[in-house]
Amino acid sequence: MKNGLLSTLLIGAFATLAGCSSPSLITLNDGREFQAVDAPRFERSSGFYEFEQLDGKVTRVNKDQVRTITEM
Repeated sequence: MKNGLLSTLLIGAFATLAGCSSPSLITLNDGREFQAVDAPRFERSSGFYEFEQLDGKVTRVNKDQVRTITEM
């Protein structure tokens, strides 16, 4: 009984965490596009968006270069 309940709770927790990530498409003014694992974070002090691309590479882009950020 305890193992079944624990398994159910763990599966529910992982499903919830997986649902929290929302991949994003960042389009720059020059037409380049980046696909991000999650929504980009904006650092107000530096004026840059920071995000992780699908291949795991962390990228920083100046906010003035960003045309759109859309959820995929």
